[in-house]
Amino acid sequence: MLLKSLSELNGTSGAEGHVRNFLRQQVESFVDTITVDKIGNLIVTKNGHLAGPKVMLTAHMDEVALMIIDITSDGFLKFRSVGGIDARILVSKPVQINETLVGVIGSKAIHLQKSSERHKALHFDQLYIDIGAKSKEEAAGKVKLGDYAYFITKCEPFGEGLYKGKAFDDRVGCAILVELLKRDYDIPLVAAFTVQEEVGLRGAKIAAYHIDPDFAIVIEGTVAADVSDREEEEWLTELGKGPACSLMDRTTLYNPKLIQWVTNLAREKGIPLQFRRGTSGGNDAGPIHVSKAGIPTIVLSVPCRYIHSFVSVISEEDYSACFNLINEILNNLAHKLMHSPMDKEDL
Repeated sequence: MLLKSLSELNGTSGAEGHVRNFLRQQVESFVDTITVDKIGNLIVTKNGHLAGPKVMLTAHMDEVALMIIDITSDGFLKFRSVGGIDARILVSKPVQINETLVGVIGSKAIHLQKSSERHKALHFDQLYIDIGAKSKEEAAGKVKLGDYAYFITKCEPFGEGLYKGKAFDDRVGCAILVELLKRDYDIPLVAAFTVQEEVGLRGAKIAAYHIDPDFAIVIEGTVAADVSDREEEEWLTELGKGPACSLMDRTTLYNPKLIQWVTNLAREKGIPLQFRRGTSGGNDAGPIHVSKAGIPTIVLSVPCRYIHSFVSVISEEDYSACFNLINEILNNLAHKLMHSPMDKEDL
């Protein structure tokens, strides 16, 4: 399964090489050109010889992880997060360093904590990774500063139509984008598998500037908080209700005309669609839609429970519906843009 293979690869911001190489192998038989730009984005083109609007499809390759920043005198590894990670989820979790080395995240034992400490969430400064080393010298022989530590999670089905795994943000988008590139469309496509989204949307900024498309679709994983301790208005998205169309977030205010067009198309084709109810966070649409003279951009996301953690959960139906909707968009996009061009007021 493509998503399983992508989910279980390790590749955080600035270290996306394994993911990039795997994706290159998956798409090279279905595209015309493949390049890697100076920051590490994987850029592929399909139907570049065709006339018509150039469509940019994008999904980011990087995942959140941990970076080793110090080794203590007794051989423990200190670390910081790469991307947004809640330190409260980390205690006692296993991690993988340098592909084969396994460690366990630890902290002061609860029996040794003061009463006041037990009522406070742990911070990164209070955590360390135990790799079984007995000294700084022994640990330094296995790990160096700047190495990454990754979550260890197998991607597998569970429950009714659900999948659990790590890095669904945004390996779900990468998997959908690969499947789209296997299809034939009557418009020129440029797909950008971007880098460093989790640390500032950096790869997308460079990719959008050089591709300079007429239209962009960002494929993402997004927050689903449809759990029992949350009020419904705080859920943002729900599993099983289809892909989520973003209306506004921290980096983008989306074009109402494009949102209405996507909504109408989903209804016409009988594809479930929900709206992302919230404005927190951001994604690659931020730098894309303001690149050069402006690029009309939409975001369609697969809802993920427990995002940016050791185990996320998605619905297989949402994943399939997201693919189906983008497939319909691409089949209809050339006619729309050729006959109803966007002007700057629509961006």
